[in-house]
Amino acid sequence: MTWLAVLPWVALTGHTLVNAARLRRPVRGANVTERVAVLLPLRDEAERVTPCLESLLGQRGIPELHIFVLDDGSTDGTAEVVRAVAGDKVHVLTGEPLPPGWLGKPHACAQLAAAASGADVLVFVDADVVLEPDAIAGGVALLRSAQVTLLSPYPKILGAGRLVQPLLQWSWLTFLPVRAMERSPRPSLAAAGGQWLVVDRAGYEQAGGHASVRADVLEDIGLARSVKRGGGQIAIADGSRLAGCLMYSSWRELADGYSKSLWASFGSPAGATAVVAMLLLLYAAPPVAAAGFAIAGRWEQAAMALCAYGMGVAGRMITAAATGGRIWPDPLAQPISIVLFAGLVMRSFRRRRRGQLTWRGRTV
Repeated sequence: MTWLAVLPWVALTGHTLVNAARLRRPVRGANVTERVAVLLPLRDEAERVTPCLESLLGQRGIPELHIFVLDDGSTDGTAEVVRAVAGDKVHVLTGEPLPPGWLGKPHACAQLAAAASGADVLVFVDADVVLEPDAIAGGVALLRSAQVTLLSPYPKILGAGRLVQPLLQWSWLTFLPVRAMERSPRPSLAAAGGQWLVVDRAGYEQAGGHASVRADVLEDIGLARSVKRGGGQIAIADGSRLAGCLMYSSWRELADGYSKSLWASFGSPAGATAVVAMLLLLYAAPPVAAAGFAIAGRWEQAAMALCAYGMGVAGRMITAAATGGRIWPDPLAQPISIVLFAGLVMRSFRRRRRGQLTWRGRTV
């Protein structure tokens, strides 16, 4: 074994660094003259919708900004909270019954897009996102300057899951050629986060809108692929300076949320097995190997394994610095993060096989 064995880890961390250096970011203090519609789908969000709504009402830099809220069959008084907070400053819609073949969020988003028929740009926001006052204008300005159809600015992830949540941004910064993805017409080469999406209206319709992803658990990535199929382009950006997202407040919520959709992320159980095995080999095995080599007195091999572990930690630190995460000490636990992620993948497939996947009271 020679030091050339460490090259894969060095290459991956180098790729993370290049992606982080070239990552797009919405500009601050932008002004936009287009007609913009913010679309907020809600289902049983009474307890946490208020900060999101208040941040939307405080947006500036867009003279023609309209906010549409859809109450998708809530049973906790979500619509009443919206009206109490926003009054007549937002358009409150009552969701229609879920048709056969549709999942809840794509159906809610499709209704919102139809209601905002006069907008040039559609901005989809989840209820757990809180935006800075110039966030929407900055996102629209970047959509236009990047000359893309769909822009996905990833917000800063808050709340539970410090060991798992950062893997989201880390994964595409490490393994996805971000700028090549933007240029490529291949639908399979796509990434997006549904917490905050900025979409050109004409391109959205050309792609078939959310009707094209009506049964997709990962409707955000599905929509990005539909945009590419329709001849449009997509881009991802770091939105952590303009938006925060409190996705989950407990480990139980996180496990249920990840279980709902992880099974759909890999194409098949075989694909999931291959990806998880690769991640475990690359990022969980090195510290174990380093300890084993050290016990056996094989010091050079132990040093190489320790270097591989260090490259994994460095990649997480680069990602955290680029996306508003915790630079220290969380990256030191990268092997534990990968093991936990592997467990969540197994849980997702197991629950799907047993027909136990639900979300907000609906079967997935």
